[in-house]
Amino acid sequence: MRENKSKQPHAKQSLRVWIRMLRATTLIEKRIRSYLKGEFDSTLPRFDVLAALSREQAWVTMSELTAHLLVSNGNVTGLVNRLVEDGLIARQVDPEDRRSQLVMLSPAGRAAFRDMAAAHEGLVDSFFAQLSDEEMAALLTLTEKLNQTLHRQDDTA
Repeated sequence: MRENKSKQPHAKQSLRVWIRMLRATTLIEKRIRSYLKGEFDSTLPRFDVLAALSREQAWVTMSELTAHLLVSNGNVTGLVNRLVEDGLIARQVDPEDRRSQLVMLSPAGRAAFRDMAAAHEGLVDSFFAQLSDEEMAALLTLTEKLNQTLHRQDDTA
């Protein structure tokens, strides 16, 4: 039986693009992990927690932090405990709900993250150095279009 090409207009190309995107993402993530470990003795999950808290100016609950990170509460709790021990995060009991804990970056955490974020931005920028401004704009447009398509598919599922 012949394949109905109208249902899959560019299936082979889609697979090739997906594999290339996956390879690029995997390589970038591996290099970021290595860089954070070598330069800051940090991990990518620690960086992600600090990044999420850096966007907040007030205390946030552990549940709010977990929602920003899309990981389990158990994983975040261990990371937060170590970041508190390292003096990068402050933690207190929620005065309105004594069962909840609130967290925020400490001044030392804000300063440390500022340094890490600047270095991280430079590193990521170096990955795309061979692309022109026009190519970067096209890549942004195309990845945004892909993300919108994926979100629409999630909404209808």
